[in-house]
Amino acid sequence: MTRGLSITPGKLTLEQLRRIHAGAVRLRLRGEPRARMRASADLVRRVAHGEDPVYGINTGFGKLADKRIGDSELEDLQLNLIRSHSAGVGEPLPPPVVRLMLAIKAASLAQGYSGVRQAVVDALLDAVNADAIPYVPSQGSVGASGDLAPLAHMTLALLGEGEFLVDGKRVPAQDAMARSRLQPLRLQPKEGLALINGTQTSAALALHALFGFEPVLEAALVVGALTVDAARGSDGPFDPRIHRLRGQRGQIDVAQWYRALLRGSAIRRSHAIGDDRLQDPYCLRCQPQVVGACLDHLRHAALVLLRESNAVTDNPLVFAEDAALVSGGNFHAEPVALAADAMAVAIAEVGAIAERRIAMLIDPGVSRLPAFLSSEPGLNSGFMIAHVTAASLASENKSLAHPASVDSLPTSANQEDHVSMAAFAARRLQRIIDNTAGILGIELLAAAQALEFSRPLRSSTALERAYAMVRERCPPMHHDRYLAPDMERATALVREGGLRPILKMFTDLPPLWSVAEVPTGA
Repeated sequence: MTRGLSITPGKLTLEQLRRIHAGAVRLRLRGEPRARMRASADLVRRVAHGEDPVYGINTGFGKLADKRIGDSELEDLQLNLIRSHSAGVGEPLPPPVVRLMLAIKAASLAQGYSGVRQAVVDALLDAVNADAIPYVPSQGSVGASGDLAPLAHMTLALLGEGEFLVDGKRVPAQDAMARSRLQPLRLQPKEGLALINGTQTSAALALHALFGFEPVLEAALVVGALTVDAARGSDGPFDPRIHRLRGQRGQIDVAQWYRALLRGSAIRRSHAIGDDRLQDPYCLRCQPQVVGACLDHLRHAALVLLRESNAVTDNPLVFAEDAALVSGGNFHAEPVALAADAMAVAIAEVGAIAERRIAMLIDPGVSRLPAFLSSEPGLNSGFMIAHVTAASLASENKSLAHPASVDSLPTSANQEDHVSMAAFAARRLQRIIDNTAGILGIELLAAAQALEFSRPLRSSTALERAYAMVRERCPPMHHDRYLAPDMERATALVREGGLRPILKMFTDLPPLWSVAEVPTGA
């Protein structure tokens, strides 16, 4: 069912962005700043036909800014800009990303600092409300001067010249718009430039990753706690006194979640006295420190992305109250690039420590469990190669997590001489998330298998529920069998939020995604 969602330009919340990402919403602007939009659009029309050159309004673009454009060609200038900049390549961006692009761009332009008419904002919102998804190739942006190519493809579709995705297939824009009863947009001075200047593609891609990783990180807590109990680890490292002395918020919160997940475990009680292991391996003991640090970085990235979603990021900006157009660089996506790079490292680290927990479980010298979690090792190889797969995914993540923002390649004949690479920084996050989910899926199977060796003792109520979820999909491995289908099912449980209900059992704990809602728009 499609539900209405009122948004205030410059004051979007993370929850609203999450709902737009999920789809089935009809957007409407609350407190529409029509007067400011009219004033800024009127100012643009006046300067467009004035004697003075104004970048992108009556001049060419980039290195061609010294070329003056005649009054009769101003609309053609904007149309040509969109046509020429629709030069992306690669697979199309998924609908949730494009939906966010449309909505964030509309919210940015509606603040009245871009010199566009209400009709431009309405065209963007109408596409969202009709669930009309422009065809936007995923590659081609360097994250400065705006996400030019992807936003140009988005705009070209709204003009009736590009393409839309309909049931996963490319359909000419005019046909798709007729089906959705949408009218093609006709551009006035500056409107094409305003539509493609900006960071909305990079921001949408990073938000897509943030929302997609949420269930995986939640699963990481459950799976990590299950491994602690399966390996007969200590809950001492989660003592709140330890974490209070350090004062790192994410670490404190993660330790609290682990204490809750392990509370009431008969397995833990059985070896609380008389266990001669003084300290657990770091992969068990340091989970709050590692995953908590990752959580802090993800929370900060969420705040940066929330700010960016509420920002005005095109150029030049129009200050109608001062009768001024001012050129600047808000289109430079460095904040998004650095946030996406931090996300990449954090997501990869969640997978890296999970891989180490798998390695610990299958090593009898550390875990004191049967080798490779097989009751008949030698005849059976157990989880030997499942761990190899996890190791390969963790290693791949190391390369993928290399910061994209440090690689700037000058463009536009050196006019645009430092760029952010934010779009790639955000786009590659999906592979890191997939790999990390795969590692956690393997760990979930291994932890459940390890728990078999503690029977008839039972773990906590929460972790026994996680164990039951695994066993509903994957039986114990008494002898070697075709394991890949079980790995796929366990990974799906991680990726799709199947373990989320376990965390919802605890209503007295801090929210995992506690992001300060501090929009910064006008």
